[in-house]
Amino acid sequence: MSASPAMAAVATVTGIRCDHGPCCFWNEKGNKLRSRTKQSSFSGIASVSASASPLSSNRRTKELSRSQTHLEVLKAAREKFTQEISFQSKDKDISLAKVLLFVAAEDEAFLAFNRELDAEFLSKERRSASVPSDAQKWDSLDNMPLSGRTISQWLSELASIAKEVEAELISRDIGCHLVEVLEAVNVVLFGLKGFKRTPVPIDSKCSYLHSVLSSRCGSAILLSIIYIEVCRRLGLTIVGSRVGEDFLIWPQTGNPEELFKVTNGKSLFAIVNGRCVDDPKSRASDLTSNSLLGLEIASNRDIIGIALANLIRLHWKRASRLNHGLMLTTPLRHVDYASEKSNKFDDSNVPVLRPQDLRLAIMASERLLILQPHNWALRRDHGMMLYYNKDYGEAVQELSICMAFAPEEEAEILEPFVEKLHLLRLEASWKSMGHNQLTVP
Repeated sequence: MSASPAMAAVATVTGIRCDHGPCCFWNEKGNKLRSRTKQSSFSGIASVSASASPLSSNRRTKELSRSQTHLEVLKAAREKFTQEISFQSKDKDISLAKVLLFVAAEDEAFLAFNRELDAEFLSKERRSASVPSDAQKWDSLDNMPLSGRTISQWLSELASIAKEVEAELISRDIGCHLVEVLEAVNVVLFGLKGFKRTPVPIDSKCSYLHSVLSSRCGSAILLSIIYIEVCRRLGLTIVGSRVGEDFLIWPQTGNPEELFKVTNGKSLFAIVNGRCVDDPKSRASDLTSNSLLGLEIASNRDIIGIALANLIRLHWKRASRLNHGLMLTTPLRHVDYASEKSNKFDDSNVPVLRPQDLRLAIMASERLLILQPHNWALRRDHGMMLYYNKDYGEAVQELSICMAFAPEEEAEILEPFVEKLHLLRLEASWKSMGHNQLTVP
């Protein structure tokens, strides 16, 4: 998902924020480009398309229609995500698969929107109407393809895997004892289907559910979610817990000893959870049937939160790959030093990041904040990503909210940065009105 120069330029004009209502669009200065109402959300796109492209009005109308569809799907996917994880819903009723497919759909619609504008920019540069677009024909969230299938078709794929497990049980002429069912699930997922875990996902395809179902290769948390969803369709409840850096799953049972019984060199617990159970450096290797009962069970919302946190880390790493060692909180440690050294705090100090990956990290952070609105550390990190994206107004707002929840010592670290960021926002506003530069002390 690397961005071309043209796409990177487009991405700075397509900041999207949908966490507290309908989508808004922002430029790199933090100024809102389009309003929150549905009618005017697309009027800005129309003006951009009309002025930036030399294409015929017919072609322009088609391009605008596709861009509008992408934006509508973006909004619909976020609304579906929010509805599914709503605190009005019981946690046990939340579908992990649906939620993560809505996440994938939103990100794919964002990328498709950028590709469409990228193609339009290329058409302008080449002064030709023949630049092909890779857009596929779909007009709603329901029929949007994710790796060739719709959301409902990917949900059917999980049901199909469950049916293969049932067929495996019948072919072996065995009953529905817990251990036998788990063995059949393992045979189908890791044997017949060939699912494999990636130790440290660096490819975004390993971090989206539809891609993992398609490629059979993914992060440990997504393979755990697939395992949970398949067993759910078989009437078997699988629970999980975070243990160190690993997320481990096992069936609810009153006899956990059978999970650790070694057969053919491996226990069922090890087969389900992979190599981490056998790694002496991992806390998972120390687990026994007794200590397993003492672990805190993760809720469905917790599991979704882990998957979203992984997406934030992945996209941030991709966005900052040219700035080795750059952390979200780096500017907080350097603000006083920068002020003393240059007596100036301006946007020339902001590192250059890959805008598309940064925006995807921000979108994942927005979703996680819907799940964890009072998580001050998450809100701080979200505010810092907005700072790196030069959305100074939004950054000031999020970091100010964070200070209200943060411990006193953390708020004291944030306060001088937020004050200078507020002045930086004013300077950006003055520049946009054509005034001379405002020096920030």
